[in-house]
Amino acid sequence: MTRLSVNINKIATLRNSRGGNNPNLLQVAKDCERFGAEGITVHPRPDERHIRYQDVYDLKEIVTTEFNIEGNPKEQKFVDLVLANKPTQVTLVPDTLNQLTSDHGWDTIKELNYLKEIISVFNNAGIRVSIFVDPSVEMVKAAAKTGTDRIELYTESYAKEFAAGEKETAIAPIILAAAAAKELGLGINAGHDLDRTNLAYLIKAIPYIDEVSIGHALICDALYLGLENTIQLYKRALTN
Repeated sequence: MTRLSVNINKIATLRNSRGGNNPNLLQVAKDCERFGAEGITVHPRPDERHIRYQDVYDLKEIVTTEFNIEGNPKEQKFVDLVLANKPTQVTLVPDTLNQLTSDHGWDTIKELNYLKEIISVFNNAGIRVSIFVDPSVEMVKAAAKTGTDRIELYTESYAKEFAAGEKETAIAPIILAAAAAKELGLGINAGHDLDRTNLAYLIKAIPYIDEVSIGHALICDALYLGLENTIQLYKRALTN
């Protein structure tokens, strides 16, 4: 069954907007787990505009499910942070310094040698590695040469086309990329702009996805539906 990892960046954004500690990020992480989430995801950025580096240390002490840290390994501070905390999984994302949100996967062909080198650093520390890739068979095939344990398929284009009513067009490249990854023995994660309207269709088409990481849409839904109810609705979408 596909696991749900809740990205709590938006909780940190809300907290940081007023200073102090409301909402309490650690309590929200605990509650997400208590309400059924099978993982907690954070994406600390160099400017610490949402998740702070200290948050990672604090979360490491209390997360009892899978802990997933996302970020760009070309920032040495990020590499040091991950190695110091040894999460269940590190997801490598090719963000630029001041990027608003992730908007593309690795060019696994051009970056092959670099990815081999940095992935071995995390593998040697006993950390599972996932790398963010566009839904391209070519990029997936090259990803398999890097030594990564998993890929995370970037699903923004899927979400946009799905919202426009082009479901079959939206899912087609995801299916091909996922099938290639499975054949090559890679684990498969998915994330970006997934929500309650498009999640079930994705999982029905590709039931062997290991994990989805969802933050923005889930937190937005929770404003209206409550966090516990929202997490259960997302888990239901994963099982139906």
